[in-house]
Amino acid sequence: MKPDVQSERIEGGFRLTRVGVTGVRKPINVERNGRKLTLTATFDLFVDLPSEQRGSHMSRNLEVVGEIVDESLERPVSAIEDLAAQITEKLLVRHEYASRAEAVIRADYFMEKETPGGRRTIEAYRIEGHAINRKGEIKRFIGVEVVGMSACPCAMETLRAMLKEKYPEFSECIEKIPIITHNQRNIVTIKVQIPDGMSVEADDLIDVAERSLSSPTFEVLKRDDEGRVVYEAHVNPKFVEDVVRDALHNLLLKYPDMPDATEVTVKSESEESIHKHNAFAERTTTFGELRK
Repeated sequence: MKPDVQSERIEGGFRLTRVGVTGVRKPINVERNGRKLTLTATFDLFVDLPSEQRGSHMSRNLEVVGEIVDESLERPVSAIEDLAAQITEKLLVRHEYASRAEAVIRADYFMEKETPGGRRTIEAYRIEGHAINRKGEIKRFIGVEVVGMSACPCAMETLRAMLKEKYPEFSECIEKIPIITHNQRNIVTIKVQIPDGMSVEADDLIDVAERSLSSPTFEVLKRDDEGRVVYEAHVNPKFVEDVVRDALHNLLLKYPDMPDATEVTVKSESEESIHKHNAFAERTTTFGELRK
């Protein structure tokens, strides 16, 4: 009989919050709102580990995700966050010593969009399904990652003041038009808890994120589209702080009936064009706290 080293008992150990595997790649089939998708997904799977146990049986995580994925290929799932919840339930069964299980599923996601000039295009996003299971009490989350554009309002107003000083005869005109500024590729992440009996669409979260930026970005832009995107960004300059606050506001407008205890996280990170660092802002809160 081969030794079970992971189950060895130790003294003076510490409980570990998350032990498991990351970066497991599998295909999953999703059928939702009349759309059938095959996603190439990445799974991160964890359980907690008691202080007296030396190691976790990580192969059990891989067995669970293999079984669940095989089932999804035969019978498509309606939501990746539900798939994550199913995985956590099986993890707690397989890891009898665990009191907490967690599963994160990330996948590339594509949507048909329209450029400002009316051209149809297919744009890439990232979606995330996340579940945390504490002895049968499951929290489910859906998240999106959206790449867009922000224009710096600080540089814009500094340059406006410089131009008015240099060309005082055009001050009135300069005051009324958008002025050149530096731009950033802005990455917005929104993650919302899904209360029991409710649903949240990834498409809606993507829309919230894009409306919170200075402008969406697009894979292919012809000259007229390019000009419109740049113009729209410059009439709507934003800091990373503005992006996060606008996204939170737009979430409240989108989900007026969301329970107060529902958790939400919004992040904005700007890849700066005139600095060697990035700018970042984040808020983790609940809908109830936001309504206050």
